[in-house]
Amino acid sequence: MKPTRQLHDLGQSLWLDNITRELLDDGKLGRYIEEFSITGLTSNPTIFDGAIGGGKAYDAGIHEKTETGKSGEALFLELALEDLRRAADLFRPEFEASDRMDGWVSMEVSPLLANDTEGSIKAARQIHQQAGRPNLFVKIPGTPEGIPAIEASIFAGVPINVTLLFSREQYLAAAHAYLRGIERRIQAGLDPHVGSVASLFVSRWDAAVKDKVPSELRNKLGIAIGRRTYRAYRDLLASPRWRKLADAGARPQRLLWASTGTKDPDVSATLYVEALAAPDTIDTMPEKTLQAFAEHGSLKGAMAADGGDAEATLARFAQAGIDIDGLAIELQREGAQSFVKSWKQLMQRIAGKSAALAGVR
Repeated sequence: MKPTRQLHDLGQSLWLDNITRELLDDGKLGRYIEEFSITGLTSNPTIFDGAIGGGKAYDAGIHEKTETGKSGEALFLELALEDLRRAADLFRPEFEASDRMDGWVSMEVSPLLANDTEGSIKAARQIHQQAGRPNLFVKIPGTPEGIPAIEASIFAGVPINVTLLFSREQYLAAAHAYLRGIERRIQAGLDPHVGSVASLFVSRWDAAVKDKVPSELRNKLGIAIGRRTYRAYRDLLASPRWRKLADAGARPQRLLWASTGTKDPDVSATLYVEALAAPDTIDTMPEKTLQAFAEHGSLKGAMAADGGDAEATLARFAQAGIDIDGLAIELQREGAQSFVKSWKQLMQRIAGKSAALAGVR
């Protein structure tokens, strides 16, 4: 049995952290579903920038939409949703079989809206409506300005993938926003079954401190943060507040591990996947990480529900001078800025291709 299937059988969903037109056209995504137990995927502006700039697969679509007067964000949204609808349809059987808990794809609101609550609410609603697929999450960052947008979107029935979470505290803020949105729906007599995941970024922690801590602590911070957050997740699902919502028909907002590809070439490509194996969670993996785990991954059992040695490990980082709370805020800010940079590059790339394909030099 492949390690990917073992992970799936343990109760963790495996999603692909990538989307390209080639993946769809050559059938590779379908093979990942069949061979590697992939049951969903995620995307972000950096992924789409690489996909559109990496070849000519999107040229015909860009030219066609440019001819109809589309440009900028409107053109990109149509282009991206064409891919994501096709992917969503491939995952639809899993979506139905899991009673809407799995089988999702994700589309991000413009990163330029990271500090715009009302703009994020409006954009999430538009993307959800335009997508026309029940198994498409709209991604909203879990920034302070994003939290009220998440609550409002859940209340409006828009499925949300909360992105750019880096700590237990940021996760809990997103989780409570989800709970408030569901509670408001129940009070209004609406269906409480609205899908959501909360995405905790892992490897960026270790990249941020690699030259600031002793060698014995390298590549251990992201896992410790994940374990601490997993304990908070399990505690929340055991709380009376959540049980009341579950009894009313709500489904849990699942914890998702993001940024699980290792950034240190000196450690195993499967480090985070193996360490974060846990039931009732999702691991979204870059292609290289997925392939590496499928080929030589090894499961060492499920993560401890109480977080194991997370607090002891985090105490060692504090002793080494790492301000974990401050770094979480900094990483979230940097992540948002990185997506803005990719978004602007993406808009420039689309504008350049539109001009070139129209014969303008």
